Amino acid sequence: MSMGQSSSDPRTFAGFSDVSALRANRLLAALPSAVLQDIAPHLRQLNLERGRVLFEPGDDVDLTHFPTRSAIISLLLVTRDGREVEAASIGREGAAGGIVSSGHKPAYGRAVVQIAGPVLVIATEQLEAAKRRRPEIADLFSRYADALLAQVMQSVVCNALHPVEQRACRWLLATHDRSETDIIRLTQQSLAEMLGVQRTTVSGVAKTLEHRGLIRQHHGHVEVIDRDGLEETCCECYQAVEDHFRLLLPEVSED
Repeated sequence: MSMGQSSSDPRTFAGFSDVSALRANRLLAALPSAVLQDIAPHLRQLNLERGRVLFEPGDDVDLTHFPTRSAIISLLLVTRDGREVEAASIGREGAAGGIVSSGHKPAYGRAVVQIAGPVLVIATEQLEAAKRRRPEIADLFSRYADALLAQVMQSVVCNALHPVEQRACRWLLATHDRSETDIIRLTQQSLAEMLGVQRTTVSGVAKTLEHRGLIRQHHGHVEVIDRDGLEETCCECYQAVEDHFRLLLPEVSED
């Protein structure tokens, strides 16, 4: 993965002293140094706890969040009776917000911190101004919007056609990609909510995957033991989204 040509001098970033934090989000790291310097003064770093709601349906998305390290934000569709199903997840390869370029920016779904961790935050209006000044930013976000739409579309297919076991493997693989270790901070209840199924269903799937030696369950987290086995068990949806992402954003993807 290309990490850009960011300066090693923290003073270059006009008050944002933690340059490594800027590089920790791959979407930001893909920007040339001069472009990154343009938006760095407007960024701030926050540590968000699991369950933090970033916006609700209909809210104006006035902040754009860039997850770093193992932080993951889920985009959820919410039904009238309050049930939720995940449409997409965003880790350090992307951003929640910042896709709409002008005017009112109402959210269609709910954004929730699924796995706690540090994020970089910028006012969306500041990001929009930077897009107008810097075509590279606008181009990067346009391509990222396409990749995010592909993830949403593939989730529709996966949820409609594939069994829970394969869907669970897809979620574990995507989350493992964004983790710094083989440990994923995840409860069965959380996974059930993401997949839109009962906890007992997820419990049965997890036991099956553990019996096959693919994962190991612990209190409050899951350990990936055999990633190749998870990929073999998973449906084609995981790889389809990964392949499309690499085509659109090769400078953001890992080598």
